[in-house]
Amino acid sequence: MSEADVLHRVVVVGGGFGGLQAVRSLRRAPVAVTLVDRRNFHLFQPLLYQVATGALSPAEIATPLRVILKRQKNVRVVMGDVREFDLERRRLVLDAPENGEQGTVISYETLIVAAGSRYSYFGHDEWRPFALEIKSVESTLAVRRRIFTAFEAAEIEEDSKRREAWLTFVVVGGGPTGVEMAGQIAELAHDTLARDFRSVDPRHARILLVEASERLLSTFPPRLSARAAQTLERLGVTVLLETSVVDLDDQTVVSKGPDGKSKHVPARTIVWAAGVVASELAGALAAASGAELDRTGRVAVGPDLTIAGHPEVIALGDMASVHDATGNQVALPGLASTAMQQGRYAASLVRRRVRGEPSQPFRFVDKGNLATVGRAHAVAEIKGIQASGMLAWLIWLSVHIFYLIGLQNRLLVLTRWAFSFVTRGRGARLITGESGPTTVADGSSTGARQG
Repeated sequence: MSEADVLHRVVVVGGGFGGLQAVRSLRRAPVAVTLVDRRNFHLFQPLLYQVATGALSPAEIATPLRVILKRQKNVRVVMGDVREFDLERRRLVLDAPENGEQGTVISYETLIVAAGSRYSYFGHDEWRPFALEIKSVESTLAVRRRIFTAFEAAEIEEDSKRREAWLTFVVVGGGPTGVEMAGQIAELAHDTLARDFRSVDPRHARILLVEASERLLSTFPPRLSARAAQTLERLGVTVLLETSVVDLDDQTVVSKGPDGKSKHVPARTIVWAAGVVASELAGALAAASGAELDRTGRVAVGPDLTIAGHPEVIALGDMASVHDATGNQVALPGLASTAMQQGRYAASLVRRRVRGEPSQPFRFVDKGNLATVGRAHAVAEIKGIQASGMLAWLIWLSVHIFYLIGLQNRLLVLTRWAFSFVTRGRGARLITGESGPTTVADGSSTGARQG
């Protein structure tokens, strides 16, 4: 009998922020850990928008899970899709499409599920091929292809109306990702590409940021929301507040503003950054356990992040809806820092159980909120202190470099940013892959992604 057969077996589903934190926090615990993910890498999703606009390459913000965990001897990494949660027999059933294995069974004493979320199209999944999300490497590269192809198409388009449509970029959603994406496209058009074309002037590009609520960055204080909007407008972004998308296809976006009138905007590039729903694994876990789902598909968990009736099952991150001891829902921000704190807490819960100690409820520590708006400009709220401009941008830069995994990636990203800051250039502007509307794989649905 091997040592792994007698140790407390922990299975972690998802190699994102929450799942990876849980695994790494168990490095000195007397447990045998199995990490399951449909991908073989950890992806730093907060910087995906920079991949979409050519500032960074995917490999600079992604690190193979086996590289991260190669020195943690109590961890085994398994690449596969979760097919079934067998909670009664405490088993996980996997499919491994790479080698054709179907129904691989992994047993556990504790199961930690951190499968993340995906963007919600609010009941209009038919929009997905036309309005791509920035959630996985594949979808992000498809966005990059659409953006740079649009400029190339405008260069050879002789009809002025069609050229205007190619040079119109619509970003849907005024949260951090939408704000960052709109600012990056504006800088790309007005700085990076300004002198690269002969028949068309990229500076004539229209960038529309569509937000259904009354202000951008609704989780930030109103003052910082206003500063972000002002900065975007200086960059050349048209901010459309209290405006919702009611229809779209590969050539047109139909929006409805505060006056209730519909407006048709010819646009060939649409980026979706509005709203999220939990991974499909949340629904599978709820079906297996009898737990409730909220309106965004998150599975209900208690104060210690466990499923009711199954204390051995922990769900965390964007796929979990936390409730206190009285059954009331606890409002937590959908940030990487939340998932990371929950991952560390889940590891501490496992260690307490192994030692036979009682558990304590999860307590969230608010570490603040950051969003970059453009070159040397960001907004930040940390412990009630608000900052904007260069200071906030330096804070944002430091935080992201700190949390980026791998010394090599940190040095590469810092070098890229320094070069881009000095030259206003972008070194990852390759147009690759197939052209035209395509449905890309969602990096967070059935396999386990960032949680």
